[in-house]
Amino acid sequence: MKKAAFITGGASGMGLAVAKALSARENEDWDLHLVDLNEIAGKQAVSYLKEAHFHKTDVTDYDSLIAAFEAAFSISKRLDFVYANAGIVERDNFYEKHDLSKPPPRPNQLTVDINLKSVIDTSYIARHYFRKNPNDENNMNTVPALVMTSSCGGLYPSEFCPMYSASKAGVIHFNRSIAYSYRLDGIRTYAMAPGTIKTNLMNGDEWASFPEKFFTPIETLVRAVVHIVDGGDLEDSRGKKVRGEDAYGLTVEVNGEKFYFRDGVDWCDGQMEDMMKFTGMENQLARIEKTKASMKTNGV
Repeated sequence: MKKAAFITGGASGMGLAVAKALSARENEDWDLHLVDLNEIAGKQAVSYLKEAHFHKTDVTDYDSLIAAFEAAFSISKRLDFVYANAGIVERDNFYEKHDLSKPPPRPNQLTVDINLKSVIDTSYIARHYFRKNPNDENNMNTVPALVMTSSCGGLYPSEFCPMYSASKAGVIHFNRSIAYSYRLDGIRTYAMAPGTIKTNLMNGDEWASFPEKFFTPIETLVRAVVHIVDGGDLEDSRGKKVRGEDAYGLTVEVNGEKFYFRDGVDWCDGQMEDMMKFTGMENQLARIEKTKASMKTNGV
């Protein structure tokens, strides 16, 4: 059975690297849908990848994303892996001083639009198309995977680019928040938090300012993503094991040659833990069903 991948930011960098890895697999066939605004790079990529299709898309535009999903599903009749990967780094100085005689100009929030809002839209739309997949419930290898690109800057504060850091932190918590609900549809969700990987996120001069020892090989990220997409039991570089049936909502930090499963922050106390669990999806769904049953009993 041929599988299908939908990769935003797929014309270069991490998205293209993952696409290449899937294309090169000998024991699996993939339809690859590369979704990107860069038409030149996208067409070049699909010219040498097997079974690859390019969809020129502005991920900040909902209708543009919908059109890409529609086109991909029309071709492949299914989606097995959605990689919400498109991202940029902010270029403006958030801390710049402005003329104090008038209000400051509106900040450029394109970083948030691409890094967070487009990931939310991509994840929202992905669930719809995952639900349209043919029924393969007896084949665990077809459990769809939604992987989002966060960053080490989403785990630790990045002072020089605060909106970038905020957007990447948002991806991590968005992933953790939707994991339970998506799991009800058999969808696995993950957030990747890579360290510094040399992609076209910045230019050569900017990368030259980083000591070489700080870079994470893109191959480490690719290995981690493919490992997750394959499903089954997982184990990180510290030996932390996660059973396949529990591998939902993971945050995966990637640094150097290693990757790590990262937990959320500890509860401040038992009361906070109880309160947040009370507001969790499982309890809220039970409350809604109880209310419906009561209304039915009372003839409402």
